[in-house]
This record gives sequence, C-alpha cells and structure tokens, in this order.
Amino acid sequence: MTSGAITAAAAGTWRLGGLAVNRVGFGSMRLPQTGPAFASDAPPRDRHQAIEVLRRAVELGVNHVDTAAFYFSRLRAANELINQALSPYPDDLVIATKVGPRRDSSGGWLPPATPEQLRGDVEENLRQLGRDHLDVVNLRVSGPGPIAEHFGALAALRDGGLIRHLGLSNVRPQQLVEAQAIAPVVCVQNSYGLGHRPQQDEFVRACGAQGIAFVPFFSIAGGRREAGAGDDEPEAVRAVARARRATVAQVRLAWALLRGPHLLVIPGTGDPDHLVENVAAGALELTPDELARLDAAHLGVTCGDDGGGPR
Repeated sequence: MTSGAITAAAAGTWRLGGLAVNRVGFGSMRLPQTGPAFASDAPPRDRHQAIEVLRRAVELGVNHVDTAAFYFSRLRAANELINQALSPYPDDLVIATKVGPRRDSSGGWLPPATPEQLRGDVEENLRQLGRDHLDVVNLRVSGPGPIAEHFGALAALRDGGLIRHLGLSNVRPQQLVEAQAIAPVVCVQNSYGLGHRPQQDEFVRACGAQGIAFVPFFSIAGGRREAGAGDDEPEAVRAVARARRATVAQVRLAWALLRGPHLLVIPGTGDPDHLVENVAAGALELTPDELARLDAAHLGVTCGDDGGGPR
C-alpha cells in the first residue's frame, strides 16, 4: 500500500463532545523512549526526532493527540515534547490526557490517585502542556469497583472550566453507566484490537449506539502491550498485508476503523516513516472477503483482562 500524501482525514471524522477530530490520531506513549514504554532502562528518544514526528503528524492532518503526565522516561516527558513541538497549538488540535495512575520521579508506580489528588494531576497536565484548560480528560480506572468519587471530582473540575470533556479508560460497562449518571462521557479508551480482547466486541458496539467514541489502545501491539508489535501475526493478517502491499500494522488499524464510525485509533510511534504508514492506514479499504477472514482471526484468539502497569 502506497502512502503518498494520504492524510488523517481519509478515514473520516467523529466528534468528541463538541470537538471534531479525524479518526486517525496519534498516541504519545512511545515518544519519550526508544524501548518499551515505562521500562526503567529504556534509552531516551532523540528529542529532535520526537519533535519532528509530532510536527509531521499535524502536517498529515492528525488533530487528536493522546497523552498523559505519567508518560515519561529518564530525560523526556511526552507532554513537554508536545508543548515544545506544537505550541502555539492549532485551533483544531484536540489533546486528550488521562489521570489516575501516578509515578514517582524515578519512574516507579505509585498507588492510584485519590479523588482529592486528581486536581493536582489535572493541574500538572495543564502546566506541562502550557494550557489553561484540557480538551478531554480520561479517568484511568484501576479496578472493577465504584468510580463515582473519582469521576465526580473530575466533573467538578469540568464545571470549573479546567476541563471541556470527560472520558474513561480501562473501564467496564457498569462503570460507564455509573459515570454517565454524573456527567456526559464522550469517549471510552480501552485495550482492544484484532485478536485482542474480542470479549469487548459488544461493549464496542454499545458505545457506538450511544454516540460515545471508542478509542482502542494497543490496537497494533495487542497482548504485547507496551512491548510493541511482535512477529506472531495470524496468517490472515499476513495474507491481507501481502495482497495489499501493506504492513501488518496498517491492516490492523484498517480493521479497527471498520468496527464502527465511532472508532478512533491512536497509534503511537517515534519513527517518521511508521507515522506516515499509520496515517495512510485510514485509506485502506478491506474487501468483504478480507474482512471476513480477519474477523475470524479476531474471534479465534482470546486474551484476558489487562495486567501490569497502567497505560
């Protein structure tokens, strides 16, 4: 598949509340380091390369960037790279961040934020990004229990003007219902992809029926999570990629986008060439036969719930 001048607009748009975004966005988790995210020994990414990737993403029409204050390595922080690369921000750029997980200065994981600590986390994102408000803040849920206190704290910050829209990450259907009783939810951001957590298919459809964006992370890496994509691709994915002269990552992204018009992909990379390929995936149209083979591969692989550190 040739990439040419394909832009993020090729896959169409969706609205996060009142904010229109192209369905192919960019995830910043991999920007601070060259190895697996959150690995204490991962080498910091070259600053100039990271900034180049962010600016090129915007040139290619990406107007939805996902980030978090806990995305950092020894010498780099995703929010500060975004600030340096893109500020003053384009009027149509939507920056979505998440709060809940916390790390100490050495990168070790701390207990999740209490409801009282969430304001400080929001203000830290504001400081790092150089903004007076956040477009979208996702509450990253840490378990199956009630979330009303945490989500209510963010709703109060939205009412105070620090946040425009609210979302949820790593969430279960009953927690979405709980949150919606407090304030509107514009997006759900869960780990999901071809062959990864197919038990979420119904939740994906339910979000679409309610007009809620579903933003899958690890849509390329699947169960390998922060380690990135592996070599154990199903033959169906490889066959479609060969036939289309596309990468397996492009096939995976194209499949995800076909799960519904409310699917927003946020592939992350620190490689300028991979960025161009990821954006071009929005123009890859799968035939009914190809889609049927990929759907079968999706249902033939089962994965459990997330484990390990938060995304």
